[in-house]
Amino acid sequence: MISLKDNLPVIQLPSGQVIAFECEWLVRSLVQAAARAGYAKWWLAEHVARSVTDYLHDQNDVNVLPVERLTNAVQSVLQVIGYAEVGRHFVPAAPRVQVSLVELAREAGTGYELAFFDLLGRRIHELCQEKSSCFELLGLEPCVKLLCSRKSWSRDCEVLQADIVSFAREQTGTAAADHEITFSLA
Repeated sequence: MISLKDNLPVIQLPSGQVIAFECEWLVRSLVQAAARAGYAKWWLAEHVARSVTDYLHDQNDVNVLPVERLTNAVQSVLQVIGYAEVGRHFVPAAPRVQVSLVELAREAGTGYELAFFDLLGRRIHELCQEKSSCFELLGLEPCVKLLCSRKSWSRDCEVLQADIVSFAREQTGTAAADHEITFSLA
């Protein structure tokens, strides 16, 4: 028997890609739809996302949910609560992409920092090509230790960590100057 994450169905995108349903993803999609409908700071996004999540949680017979069916469910909820205009603008956001900084550091190999920064810059630019992109850079501390060849944290690690954070912000700002990008670094 296969157990789905939080007993929620996976979402099948039009491309055929299947992603895990995440409430945060739905909140982000609702916030974007509300903004397009003229609500700059729409306070109901989390409540609507929670309602849809609860509805999906109760759908025990559905393991794979086409994104069109999710869209219809969201639009129905928005219609019922009097925000049909937000529903008309609702388009599920691109799924969050997770990038392992440790894997990039390993791929850099003997090139260490220079090769790592080159790979990171290329990956960020690639991710920012989407008009609405959301990505997460994971494993900052282990990546820094790997690049510094340290088992424990040192002053060199602090400096390199600050350089990586600054570089990621700069590259994201440059690559996404004309559209919205959401990213986190952990």
